[in-house]
This record gives sequence, structure tokens and C-alpha cells, in this order.
Amino acid sequence: MFTTIGPRGDYYKFDDEQDYMKKLKDWGLVSASAKSPKHEFHYKRENSTYTVMIKGYEISGAHETAVVSFTNDALHCVHPAYLKEMQSPSFGRESVINTGEDLTSGELPVSLPVQEGESTAPKTKTEPKAKKEKKPQIPVLDLPGDKVSFEAVVKEFTTKYNHFNETEEEIVILEQVKVTGDSPLEVGEAWCGYSKTLKKLELEIGNSLTFDAKIVDRKLNKDIRYKINNPSKIKIKE
Repeated sequence: MFTTIGPRGDYYKFDDEQDYMKKLKDWGLVSASAKSPKHEFHYKRENSTYTVMIKGYEISGAHETAVVSFTNDALHCVHPAYLKEMQSPSFGRESVINTGEDLTSGELPVSLPVQEGESTAPKTKTEPKAKKEKKPQIPVLDLPGDKVSFEAVVKEFTTKYNHFNETEEEIVILEQVKVTGDSPLEVGEAWCGYSKTLKKLELEIGNSLTFDAKIVDRKLNKDIRYKINNPSKIKIKE
């Protein structure tokens, strides 16, 4: 086992998903064309591989150091370029099985290494895998950059997990979303935060709405690609 090296004190945390995504691209941990962020990364040490999440970063002079969290919540500092190298299959040849130790000392677990690709389960005769049905591709739209007028219908009230403050946030799923006006655009489904402004309207599923807002490409885990930002002048159509 080895001892984690945590941040020296307070460290920079990400403002939101966009801030996090920008830093991943700056560090080369996702491609410049990536549309959604990655939240789990490999950390390889002493012929073992662990899963970590990036919680923030430290700055020393002109250098940035990523602050990552292991599954036992221990924080550890690592140079982003070194973390990037760890994502390569050629970096180390072994993976690990977690022993399930209860770690309270800030140390990582002793792990049982297995050869890359080797299964620890008893070998049995396997049945041919059924082909997975391909999900329909979500069309990429040329979105307006400014605030525009919309029509939409309330489809669902639900929540999404915020990785930065580790809470469930209330959101509204909208369907039949359309940009109206001089340059109409069929969007389909979109989502937005269930803000205090929206709650005051006491919305119900099936309500038809008109409003002004910005729309951005911010994929939700429900395969809903577009997000409505800062809706205003919201009206429920009779």
C-alpha cells in the first residue's frame, strides 16, 4: 500500500460542468471535440489500477496539479500530464480487484493484481451475446447564440446528480420544444433547472408554455442533448 498526498489546504473547485469540461480539455483528458465530460479515470500505481474522480486542482506558480479522490474518499495530488499517461492501456500491464478494506488512514488498499483482460470468475461455457440495439442518434442542431422565443410542453419532473456539490438537483424535461420567430427550429426534447421562478407557476405535466431563453448543447444522462438556460417571460398557454 502507499500513502496518498493530499492538497496543502484549500484547493480550486469547479464552478460547474462547463468549467470542469474546459479544464479536462486543457489537460488533454478528453478530446477538444468532446461534447460531454468524463468523470472516472484510472490511477495506476505499483502494478495496480484504481478508479478516481477529479475534485479540483491546486496552482503553484505556473503549474497546475489535479486533486483526485479515490473510492475511499482519500484525496491525492497528481500532475495532469501524468494522469493523462495513466489512461493509456500501455501504462502498466495489470488491473486490480478491490479487497473491500475499510480505509480510514488515508492509505490505498492492498489489491489483488490480475492480468489485463483476465476474469476472476469461474470459467463457464458462455452463450453468444445478443446484439445490442443501437440508440437513435440525437441530431446536432445549429443553435441560436442569443436569447430567442420558444414553445414547449412540460413532459416530466425529475432530478439529476450534480457531481460538484454532490446533490440531486430538480429539473424539468420539456418536449415539443420549438424556436419560434423569424428563424424557427424544431428541437424536440430539452431540459432546464426547476428554478424558483418555474416553481411559482405551479407547472403540471402537459402544460404548454411560451418563454424566452438561451439554448445550449449540454447532454443529460437521459439522452437529452439540449438545455434551456434562464427562461423568462414564461406563460402557460390556455
